Amino acid sequence: MHRDRFKEELRVETLAARARMSPSDWEKSDAARDSHILDRLAARKGTVALYSSRPGEPGTHALIDALAASGWAVLLPVLRRRVDWALFDSWAAMQPAWAGIEEPTGARLGPDALDAADLILVPCLAIGRDGSRLGTGGGWYDRALPHRHSGAPVVALARAAEVLDTVPTLPHDIPVDAVVTETEWVNLATRTIMDW
Repeated sequence: MHRDRFKEELRVETLAARARMSPSDWEKSDAARDSHILDRLAARKGTVALYSSRPGEPGTHALIDALAASGWAVLLPVLRRRVDWALFDSWAAMQPAWAGIEEPTGARLGPDALDAADLILVPCLAIGRDGSRLGTGGGWYDRALPHRHSGAPVVALARAAEVLDTVPTLPHDIPVDAVVTETEWVNLATRTIMDW
């Protein structure tokens, strides 16, 4: 119970800190984070699984546009109880869904679509340098990530202030391999990420 309480306290604290950020601060932070990602991916093409951000979390809309424009296929979550994915085509082919989060209107590809992803970029509220990840509490990514192929790194998007030594986890929580903040891309202690 102590671990659950600490997780909830950390969630509340992080959300409060994020709420204090101005739109200008978010814009600068997102642009810097995107730059680190796009620099890493400049010589690559493939499929990236990403999320469509909502206000108050690391933004992904410009990143989605940049990746799609550079030839990456972008998989986005279809947020239901059952894990599902669809390909990003354009913002005109998106619709608001659960909690106002936009999702593609195209064909549903099922949970195994994640096996096609070469890179998986996930949201978080805090991240540990040991690879521990604090999500929003719904467990969607913990249900989704077992469908990835073993070589696909899982990389969290966060603010530098949200990177801690460790965050509380439960047995079903899946660790991440790296974190990208406004200051840097950091490979974490979970495993060696070759060429990333």
